[in-house]
Order: sequence, then structure tokens, then C-alpha cells
Amino acid sequence: MNTFLIYAFLFFIGSVGGWLLELIYRRFFSNANPERKWINPGFCTGPYLPLYGSGLCFLYAIASLEKYSMIKSPVINKLVLFITMAICMTVIEYISGLISLKIYKVRLWDYTKEWGNIQGIICPKFSFYWAILGTLYYFLIHPHIIDALYWLSNNLAFSFVIGLFFGVFIIDISNSAQLAIKLKKLAEEYEIIMRYEALKSEIRKNHDKAKLKYHFFLPFKTYKPLSEIIAEAKDSFEKYKNNKK
Repeated sequence: MNTFLIYAFLFFIGSVGGWLLELIYRRFFSNANPERKWINPGFCTGPYLPLYGSGLCFLYAIASLEKYSMIKSPVINKLVLFITMAICMTVIEYISGLISLKIYKVRLWDYTKEWGNIQGIICPKFSFYWAILGTLYYFLIHPHIIDALYWLSNNLAFSFVIGLFFGVFIIDISNSAQLAIKLKKLAEEYEIIMRYEALKSEIRKNHDKAKLKYHFFLPFKTYKPLSEIIAEAKDSFEKYKNNKK
């Protein structure tokens, strides 16, 4: 089976599955959502999170290398495998969060209140969660994934869905990047670090006050300029020092 097709499918499944996982977590468990409302998670508009898609591809690659391991003990071998998965996912999370924070002045997620966090981007607690997800993937998904991929690859509808997904995804990424550039300019103007979830919450509050419908899949669609909402709520965002001044 074509390697590109395998990873394309894994990215698709991981992105959508990760979005569903984050949707449930933010709705029922996240401390950042005390009102327990549904929040469209992530950077993109659509129902997918590229971080999880990339992560699933790496988990598949790491699990596939297990047969080359030189560790004789099965228990230690599995332990090293799961730790490697957790480290890999943490590194992906850190790089993604750091790029967003340093380049766009946007904090996509916030671990600043978690013990042992590094720049509020990664922390031991969520690295442990990555290890759990890696373990679940290894035992519940990886043994069956090749058979599923071969079956799906023989169906024309499968290729069509994958192609459609990436077509929509590329357009979404382009639009989201334009929004990120706009938010970066506003963040630099007010010397703040923009928190995505906090900004979405402010937009929702403005819609509730005006008794207008909030758009779940268009969380940044506002009835008044976005700059006004940010200006009104700038004191609630994280401050940073502009070194250019």
C-alpha cells in the first residue's frame, strides 16, 4: 500500500479524532471553561486539529519501529516505547506552541497554572496524558490499522474523502493564517499575548449580551470589529514587553 496514502489517512483520522477529544475535554473537564459551554477547539475553523494528525503519524512510525528494538525484555521494551511516544508528542506540542507564541503572539493553549510547565506550552501532566494516549493507540488501534487501511484503500469513496478533506483543510489553514496575522498585529499594538480560548469566550459574551447567535464553526465572526472586542478585554490578556520600544 502506498506510504503516502497511509500517512494521509492517519493525519485525517488523527486530526478529526483529536478535535473530538479536545471538544469533549473542553466541554466537561477544562478549568478554562467554567460555564461548561461547547467550544470549537484549536487554530482552524473546521473539525480537525493538525497537532493530533501529525501526532498520530508519529505514533504509527514509532510503533512500527518496535521490531527493530534491541531490548530483550518485553515489559521494558513497551515501557521505553510509550515513553518515547510521550516525548515525541510533547516535542511536537512544544514546537507548535512556541511557533504560535513567538511568531504570532498567540497562545493556543495555556498550561501556565500547571506544575512544572515550560513557558505555559508543555507540562508533566499533559505529557503523562500523551503517554496514556500512546498506550491506548498501541493496544487498541495499531494492531488493526493496516488491515483497515488496506480495506479502505480499495474503495473509491475513501480516496475521494481524503482528497476532499485535504482540499478543505488547505483552504482553512490559509484563512486561519490570515486571521493569525491580524491577531498578531493587534497583540503587538496592545502589547499582549492573545489567548485563543479567552478571545473566543469574549466574543461569545458579546454575542450573549447583544442576544445574537454565536457561530460555533465561525468563533471569530463578530457583529462589531474584532479590534474593539480585544481593546475592551485587553486587560484580561497576558502582557508582554515590546523590546522594540
